Amino acid sequence: MPFQDLPARLAEVRERIELAMERGGHGQTVTIVAVTKTYGPDAPVAAWNAGLKDVGENRVQEAASKMLEVRVPLRWHLIGHLQRNKVKELDGFHLVHSMDSPRLADALASYGLARVRPMEVLLQVNVSGEGTKGGYEPADVEREAARLKGFAGLAVRGVMTMAPFDASGAVLRAVFSGARESAALLRAAGHPATELSMGMSGDYEVAVEEGATLVRLGTVLFGARSA
Repeated sequence: MPFQDLPARLAEVRERIELAMERGGHGQTVTIVAVTKTYGPDAPVAAWNAGLKDVGENRVQEAASKMLEVRVPLRWHLIGHLQRNKVKELDGFHLVHSMDSPRLADALASYGLARVRPMEVLLQVNVSGEGTKGGYEPADVEREAARLKGFAGLAVRGVMTMAPFDASGAVLRAVFSGARESAALLRAAGHPATELSMGMSGDYEVAVEEGATLVRLGTVLFGARSA
């Protein structure tokens, strides 16, 4: 049986999240997004059977092929980089975590208007400043928040960020608290930005302590990937 140890892994993760909430936290509710990229369609089904309702994929095409095979009513999250020419293929997604530029925001907003239903998105913010990561600079968030307020085709639900690989505890906290500050700027501009997507398998406990509402977990739930 594939992923037979998922229920036990998930129970441990939930316990760790509860402990992180006790140590820190901001009174938030934490949703686990099971990252099923590179796994087959049996991974989303296993996630559902274990009690999870949200799964994350990096690529639109890979997710779309799984959606055709997976019959359970999961909420699909796009967590990877999105090319503008893929925007019209997003109808099956519950939330786009990776709105990382004004040009992509414009494309998403236009499509939200065209389908007469706003696109649910998170603003990706490059808090760490790493050149290998996309996203808005923190200094640009306030200006972009004001610009996006007039976009009827978008519902900006919060912020997504990624911390550097193998970052120290101090760096993790600086990155995650910076994302929290960016979300506050969005709310101040009038956006319903209550979500903070941050924290992966190696750092989700610190992310929860710093206010994460969405944690993106793959290997800690499913084990090592083959690709």
